[in-house]
Amino acid sequence: MTDYRPVDCVVHSEYELAIMQRRRLRITWSGNDATTRSEVVMPTDLYTRQGEEYLIVTRNDGQFEHIRLDRIISYHLA
Repeated sequence: MTDYRPVDCVVHSEYELAIMQRRRLRITWSGNDATTRSEVVMPTDLYTRQGEEYLIVTRNDGQFEHIRLDRIISYHLA
């Protein structure tokens, strides 16, 4: 059992569009350790694992981050 809460389809579509258009996003999210993070990132893919949806992003330092969609607090084009 998971505490994942599905995101609205419109939000999911906006992530897909940002990926297709290679548009950078400023995302604020709650990390696994309950800290709040905010970064400008390049979204690269979406995937589902065990009923939870994730956004894969590339950070400015080249590292990949997997962000669970329901932990994203806010996002907008950078």
